[in-house]
Amino acid sequence: MKTQRDYPRFTVSAKGTRWVEQGHPWIYAAEVLGEEGEAENGALADAVSEKGKYLGTGFVSRESKIRLRLISRNANDRFDEAFWRRRLQYAWNYRKTVMGADTDCCRLIFGEADGFPGLTVDRFHDLLVAQTLSVGIERLKPLLFPLLVELLREDGQEIRGLYERNDVAIRALEGLEQGKGWFPLPGLPTPESPVTEICENGIYYAVDVENGQKTGFFLDQKYNRLAVARLAKGRRVLDCFTHTGSFALNAAKGGAEHVTAVDISASAIEMAKRNAVRNGLDGKMDFIAADVFELLPKLIEQGGHPYDFIILDPPAFTKSRRTVDSASRGYKEINLRALRLLPRGGYFATASCSHFMEDALFVKMLRAAALDAGVELRQIEARQQAPDHPILWNVPETDYLKFYLFQVV
Repeated sequence: MKTQRDYPRFTVSAKGTRWVEQGHPWIYAAEVLGEEGEAENGALADAVSEKGKYLGTGFVSRESKIRLRLISRNANDRFDEAFWRRRLQYAWNYRKTVMGADTDCCRLIFGEADGFPGLTVDRFHDLLVAQTLSVGIERLKPLLFPLLVELLREDGQEIRGLYERNDVAIRALEGLEQGKGWFPLPGLPTPESPVTEICENGIYYAVDVENGQKTGFFLDQKYNRLAVARLAKGRRVLDCFTHTGSFALNAAKGGAEHVTAVDISASAIEMAKRNAVRNGLDGKMDFIAADVFELLPKLIEQGGHPYDFIILDPPAFTKSRRTVDSASRGYKEINLRALRLLPRGGYFATASCSHFMEDALFVKMLRAAALDAGVELRQIEARQQAPDHPILWNVPETDYLKFYLFQVV
């Protein structure tokens, strides 16, 4: 490096250097050969190759296997308030471009894909929900969160509060404690309620940012729900793992003859019922609190084909490579049973939200399920997450959602 740097310096192995030069922003502890200077946990440090070539600057994590998360590869960057404001503005401008007017409920910050490693920020109308999974962002959030709210309000967006959903065990990998609650914002009172209402695809939902799953609502399937709605007209639909009813409601609004929504969580089913009433769709829907793995075999035993459109949107069956094989068996089991339940000419939507269940493996599982069910799959669409969850090709962890629509022939 030719210029004098004030940051501590991590020397990275040849393997780690190749990894970074191919575009990935993570440097694992096993690839760090040495350190110069005292790098505090969560502070910034430079990464250099064994030959001293500057690779980038990032947040240090002393507790994680990921020792350094790069935020810049430009040696001229200054990581001041102006830098972070530009980066937040860039993320917001991107959403306005790819989502058009559809930004009232969307993901504003998607971690590494937006240059904020370990940070998720979702917008639900007038509330923001943040989840912080890296110690560097944890240290920076007193600067970031007020800046983000200020930027949005300057653009005419009504924001009345920001709620933190840091009640996730994965924070322990960074040495961070769990917790949740309102983040104090300058000039804004603490909101009286963590519940707000959003409108997605013309359907209204109550969103509880304090108690709902993840950050309160799953935004990544927004346009996949529209794809389901287009096929649902006149059909008898079974929506498995419905959560608060999003796919089921889109199918009903799309003109389905009848929709049955199933979820193992009784509280989720109650919320789905309320959402159906709110949208005037309860007359063509019914709801079942049941385990999908137990319900599908019972429906097959009863005989006939009570549904001609089945939707499978399960939670992630695996969150590590070690459990991919067992997850694949679980995916095959429910897909096989759904295919056996459908008539010829029926329609089928199936998804996986696990990054570790890679697309090639998911497709292999679907082929095997179709073969065992004695059917063929005519692909209608292959889809991914909505564009407010951007995929960086050099960061495969950002590519996680698989969604397929088929006709069974």
